[in-house]
Amino acid sequence: MLKDVVGRAEDALELEDGACIGTVLEHYSRQFPRLRDLERSIVLARNHEFSPRSAPLAGGDEVALLPPVSGGNSPYVQAVTTDRGFFALTREPIDARELSRGLLRPEDGALVAFEGVVRNNTGGRATRALDYECYEPMAIRVIAAIGCDLASKHDISRIVIVHRLGRMEVGETSIVILVAAAHREPAFEAAREAIDRVKRTAPVWKKEHLADGEVWVEGDWDESLLPH
Repeated sequence: MLKDVVGRAEDALELEDGACIGTVLEHYSRQFPRLRDLERSIVLARNHEFSPRSAPLAGGDEVALLPPVSGGNSPYVQAVTTDRGFFALTREPIDARELSRGLLRPEDGALVAFEGVVRNNTGGRATRALDYECYEPMAIRVIAAIGCDLASKHDISRIVIVHRLGRMEVGETSIVILVAAAHREPAFEAAREAIDRVKRTAPVWKKEHLADGEVWVEGDWDESLLPH
C-alpha cells in the first residue's frame, strides 16, 4: 500500500546530522500527504529491526516503513457489533454463509442476502479486476450508522454489512448485506436501501483494471453531503 502511495519500493535519502528514524517518515509525509492518514498504523524498522521513531540514524542505515501486516486472528480491519447488527471492513474473502450463521432468530421468517460481485465488463470494456480502498475509520462509522438506522426504521431483527477492501478478481464478492426479519418485505427493503446508501455515503473508492487500462470510478455523493 505504501509503495503505491509513493510510486516506488525504495529510495535513497540524505539527511542532516542528528536525524532520527521519524525524520524519514516526516520527509515522505511532506511529499505524499496520503501518508499522513496512515502514520498511526505505520511501524518503522532500522537495519531489519523494529525501532522507535526517536532512534538516531547513522550513515548507511536502511529504514523501512511498514504498513500493517496481513496476518492476525481476525479477518476484519475494522468492525462494529451492536445488538441489532454487525458491520465490518475486511481484506479477506467474505463468506456470506458463515456470516449468516447465528443471525436468524426463532421469530424470523426471512433472510435476505445481497452480494455485490465483480463482473467481467464495464460499459462494454473487459474488466480484469477491481481495487477497493477507503478512509477506514470514517467508512466503518458510516456503514455502522446506516445499519443502525435501518434496524430502527424497518421491521427487521438484525442486519449485517461487510465490505471488502483491496484487489478482487472477476466473480469475487466485494460487499455482503444480510437482513433477517419476520417477513420478507421489510427485509428486502432494508437490504436495497443499505446498498444504495453505502454506495452514496461511505468513503469507499473503486479502481477498475480493464483490458485497455485502469481508472478510478467516479460516483456521486449523496446530495445532502455536498456544500450548498
